[in-house]
This record gives sequence, C-alpha cells and structure tokens, in this order.
Amino acid sequence: PPAHSRSDWIGPPDRLSNLRPIIFYVPPEESALERRLREARQEAQASNQRFWARHNRAFRQEKEEFIYSRLKAKGLEIRDESGQKATLNAEEMADFYKDFLSKNFKKHLQYNRDWYKHNFRITFLMGQVALVRALRWLRRRKKNVEQ
Repeated sequence: PPAHSRSDWIGPPDRLSNLRPIIFYVPPEESALERRLREARQEAQASNQRFWARHNRAFRQEKEEFIYSRLKAKGLEIRDESGQKATLNAEEMADFYKDFLSKNFKKHLQYNRDWYKHNFRITFLMGQVALVRALRWLRRRKKNVEQ
C-alpha cells in the first residue's frame, strides 16, 4: 500500500487457502491496546491461512486419488481418447465429499473452536479500543466546552 494510506489493504485470494490476505494499517501513534488488537487480528489471519492452505491441499490430493482409484476400478484412464480429463458423476463425487468431511470432522471442530476464540478476543479488544477512544473524545469535548 502507498505510504499515505490510512486503512487496511486486502489482496487477491491466496492460491492455496483461497483467503484474501490483509495488510494491516499501523497508525503512527498506535497505542499498546491498539497494537494488541492489530496483532490479534494478524494472528487470526495467519492461523486461518495455515488451516485452509493445509485443508485445501489435502482435499485436492485426496480428491485426485479418489478419482484415480474409481476410474482404475472401472478400467478407465485419467484421460479419455480425446485427451480430456475423465470425471466421475455427481453421486460418486458425493461419496468422496461425505467421506472427506467425516474423516476431517474433528479438525473442523477444532478449527471452529479456535476461530471463535480468536474472534471473541478480537471483539473484546475492539470494545476496549472503542471505549478508550470514546472517553478520549469526551475528555477533549469537555475541555473544549470549558474553554
């Protein structure tokens, strides 16, 4: 982002995780509380990036292996005679999706728990930052009225 930018920048989707990375704006006079909030957001983003990159990589690999094994069981090749990649029908792929989700249920459950923890922490810090800013604004307003 340009040096004069005063907001977060969101990039294009990552090719592995499909998440859009965020470059967080750091104000020149960032307070310790604001820094904690930004770092919590960065930590949550990094955690999400790691999980979804691993998850999507495993998904693609297992999907390819599933398709290959099903085609092989049918006596078919990965590519048909015209060179097109062979596919399975929706019912066969539904079997894969169901199995994949069942096999990864505990990972998803743990991810959801971690996601909620990150978001509750971020929400709590955002509330604290908002309260501090509101009190600062009220003090400035009271000071201006007294003058």
